Amino acid sequence: MAISSLPSGDDGEEGGGIVAEINVTPLTDIFLVLLIIFMVTTTIVQNEGKNIDLPSAEQSEETPSGVTVAVTLEGAIQVNNRIVSPQDLPTALEEALGIAEQKVVILRGDKRVLLGQAVDILDMAQKAGAESIALATQSPSG
Repeated sequence: MAISSLPSGDDGEEGGGIVAEINVTPLTDIFLVLLIIFMVTTTIVQNEGKNIDLPSAEQSEETPSGVTVAVTLEGAIQVNNRIVSPQDLPTALEEALGIAEQKVVILRGDKRVLLGQAVDILDMAQKAGAESIALATQSPSG
């Protein structure tokens, strides 16, 4: 039984060898498309919670880690940067608290959000299993 090998270019034959080159053009095209998708997605994700004008407080502590519920002035509710409807909020809170390490709900509400809406959200959070709640604030400007 003889072992055969593929012909190589140094066998003395002209043009009889196999050219084993990888065409990187399609791979480069795929990487460029993925880069564009990544850039667009990160821009959208970074801008999601930007239109919330947090109330200011003189005394504040470091915000704990946990489930973040954001409420915009327009009334849009986000649970961990995912927009949910008010009807789906209890389910979204239960899911988020189920996978969170700390059972803390941090409310990031615009300072012009009505107190009643904030209390309703915090009540739903406690029913969903939150052990504690926190209110996100910003330091006063000036």
